[in-house]
Parts: sequence; structure tokens; C-alpha cells
Amino acid sequence: MTASKFPFPYLGYFSEKTRIETKIIIDMSSCSNVENLSPQVIRQVARELADLTSDPPEGIKIFTNDEDITDIQAQIEGPSGTPYAGGMFRMKLVLGKNFPSEPPKGFFVTKIFHPNVASNGEICVNTLKKDWKAELGIKHILLTIKCLLIVPNPESALNEEAGKLLLEQYEDYSMRAKLYTEIHAKPPKSSKETSLLKETDMGCSTEGPMAKKHAGDKKLVDKKKKEKKKVLKRL
Repeated sequence: MTASKFPFPYLGYFSEKTRIETKIIIDMSSCSNVENLSPQVIRQVARELADLTSDPPEGIKIFTNDEDITDIQAQIEGPSGTPYAGGMFRMKLVLGKNFPSEPPKGFFVTKIFHPNVASNGEICVNTLKKDWKAELGIKHILLTIKCLLIVPNPESALNEEAGKLLLEQYEDYSMRAKLYTEIHAKPPKSSKETSLLKETDMGCSTEGPMAKKHAGDKKLVDKKKKEKKKVLKRL
């Protein structure tokens, strides 16, 4: 994969965590199945990817790899009203040599606390298992996975802890999922916190209502940083 065709051109703006996640994507892409697919299947996949790129479903963005059409990557926006709201979750579909007779495998690259996602990121959803049909397309798969963020299925849990919490202690499940979203799926906060710290370092006036507001905001920032450190130790 050449630099000019790198699926995440904005990578330099993200944290070390994001760069590690992208390395996982590249490692998972090391084995191509292009040579095992018929020209007809390749053309079909290429057409669907082109359509998804030009007219993506709401909250879903596709990243294509011109050197390996079986390397399908996407970013799913966490649906509002769920513990995943505000997060950007990167995932990958792996097309096997028998596709579309057999379903692709789906993986979340972004770490997520979800009953139907294993520790290695593998996604368990009926569309990719017993309910698979050859005529189902990539768009259908991506929409199904997005729906899984809205309505998890604890009956086919790959993460037993998440499944149990979802059924028995929803508030605890929601809190844990939100923490994972905050830590792993949200981009770094852009400017407000940084500007507050810069203004303090530059010796801005410590008098007046704006200075008091900034002081209060700085305390809140410090408190959030301490809480996040505690959470990271537990995770």
C-alpha cells in the first residue's frame, strides 16, 4: 500500500493510539484474496464500493484500497442515544476466497465494549453467519453492523461480560461502553483545552469574569484528566 493511497490520509493529526489501530489494519491486509476471486465478483465488488464511496449511507464512510479490493475498511459513527454516541469506530471486512458464496468476516479495529464483539475485534452478527445470502451486498452488511450498535444481541455474545451486564445491569454496561468510547473512539479534543492551558502559561490576567471562567474550566480539565488516568489503569 503506497503512501498516496493510504486509506487514512489524515493519520498524522491523530494520537499514538490511532496510529496503532491503523497498523492493525495494515497487518490484517497483508494477505490478499484478489487472485482467488473471479473477475465477475471483482467487478461486482468494485461497483458497489464505488457507489458506497460516492453515496455513502448516513454515518458510514468507506475507505478503499486500490491495490487490494478485498481490503474493505469503513468508519462508523456511533449512533445517537447509545453509549457509542460521539465515537468514530473503524472496522474492516475480510472477503474470503469463496465470497460471495460464503460471508465475509467483520472486525472492529477500534476497541469497543460490546456483547457481539470479541477481544480481537471479531463481530458476531447473524448476517455474517447463518442468515448470509450471496445476494446481500456490502452496504447491507455495514448497515447491519451499525444497527448492532443500537440493538446489541446478548444471546450471541462474544464478550460474555458485556452480554451479562447488558441483561442484568444496564447502567453499568452503558457506563463501561461510554468509557471505552471516550477513550478509544473519540478524536483528541481540538482547541479549547489547549487554549486554556496556553492562556494560563502566558500569564493572562487572573482577575475578571473571563479569567474566573477559565480558571474553573482548567480545574474541570484537570479533574477529567485524573479520572481518565484512573480509568486507563483499570482497562
